[in-house]
Amino acid sequence: MNAPESVGITPAHLPNDPSAESDSKDSSPPGALRRLVLRLHFYAGILVAPFLIVAAVSGGLYAVAPTLEQFVYRDYLHVETTGPAAPVSDQVEAARAQRPDLAVSAVRPAVESGDTTRVLFTDPTLGESERLAVFVDPVTARPVGELVVYGSSSALPMRTWISQLHRNLHLGEPGRIYSELAASWLWVIALGGVYLWVRRYRTVRARAGAATPRLWTVKHGARGRNRALGWHGAIGLWIAVGLVFLSATGLTWSKYAGEHVTDLRTSLGWTTPSVSKKLGATDTAPAGGHDGHGGHEAPAAGTGMLDNNVGRLDDVLAVAAGAGVTGAVEASIPSAPDTAFTVAQTRQPWQFATDVVAVDGATGQITDTSRFADWPLAAKLTFWGIGVHMGILFGLLNQIVLVALAAALLVMIVLGYTMWWRRRPTRGAQRWGRPPTRGAVRGLHPAAAAALVACTVLVGWFVPLLGLSLIGFVAVDIVVGVFQRRRASTGVTE
Repeated sequence: MNAPESVGITPAHLPNDPSAESDSKDSSPPGALRRLVLRLHFYAGILVAPFLIVAAVSGGLYAVAPTLEQFVYRDYLHVETTGPAAPVSDQVEAARAQRPDLAVSAVRPAVESGDTTRVLFTDPTLGESERLAVFVDPVTARPVGELVVYGSSSALPMRTWISQLHRNLHLGEPGRIYSELAASWLWVIALGGVYLWVRRYRTVRARAGAATPRLWTVKHGARGRNRALGWHGAIGLWIAVGLVFLSATGLTWSKYAGEHVTDLRTSLGWTTPSVSKKLGATDTAPAGGHDGHGGHEAPAAGTGMLDNNVGRLDDVLAVAAGAGVTGAVEASIPSAPDTAFTVAQTRQPWQFATDVVAVDGATGQITDTSRFADWPLAAKLTFWGIGVHMGILFGLLNQIVLVALAAALLVMIVLGYTMWWRRRPTRGAQRWGRPPTRGAVRGLHPAAAAALVACTVLVGWFVPLLGLSLIGFVAVDIVVGVFQRRRASTGVTE
């Protein structure tokens, strides 16, 4: 049996791979770069993959949650009554009669026949970004039930549970480290894998007499590790753009890298515009944000003010509709005399723009507006990107694509581990596949090595968990290398 070779989840470690021998001996700068990417891809793939598995499974569930909740909570969301709808103010009053202990904060009127109206209350016993929703039949103005909803997307309990699983494993703020770590490394693994796969394809194709390789498909008749590698590489190439997209949009929600993204957008003037809710003042409230992760604050005030403003709801909605803010909207109900109503279009499938208006309930005058058409391009891209990430922007098609992407990622991870396991030594004490050989950085041109280090430091600062975990990988690698050299110097063999 041949002596064990350095093992990875990449082509250079396959038996009968025509590019393996030349790449392992190539000391040129391109060869050194390949070995460096290979070693990074190996360690990241092996060590970060468990986090990616959890993110892929929970993310796939979260993607289809908007559709699932339509079935799970259909008795809350839909009614069979027909006829003209009662005034929205009457529907809100019916909900207030059911929950007189809470202060009403907003309403989402029914849009289609058979839908219910969602009346939202501030409940001090609930968690951050949570509100109580009373669902009202718009025809009879009778409540049909109540549920806790989460965030500006007004997610129902099942979707909220899945969202928190995907976001932090239900461990609170410490749990967010897992999702940020997965998002931080996903783009590195994807782009590194594309580089390795394409370089292998070009190397094999250039060799005289070598069989024609496949780039986008799997070669017919391939067996064993070669077949696993073919699927691993081809699938990775097909979904690489999607993985980078999920990584980028996921990082905007993260705790540490997300703060840097926010600071960058602010410094470049790329933030989402806001509308002023204060009558005769300059204080502003966000016109939009990361749906599913935002909070809502309702100021405390006397019941009399709320009574007056609830009675003005239909007029305010009519003013907003006249200004083009129509369809599915959420109207805030101010509880202070110096605060305006806001009417904002909510995220819906195939809706690519959301407008917001602030309305003085006493005069019916529009006091401020936020038009999506006027947003900076970066703010628009963020809005669209988050909508796709949540499985909302393109409706059911969006959700199917995200589930397929998650499934493909899981298949790639399984194939990667399978290749690593099949290549393990079968003799001696070693029972695990060895990583690719060291020394790649020393093969780079000094200028290239310096540029690489500078870029790594910059990216590691902007994406902190990527930088810290990379330091950890390097530290472990150094310790293992020292240990192996000491064993070799004392004559211990595997």
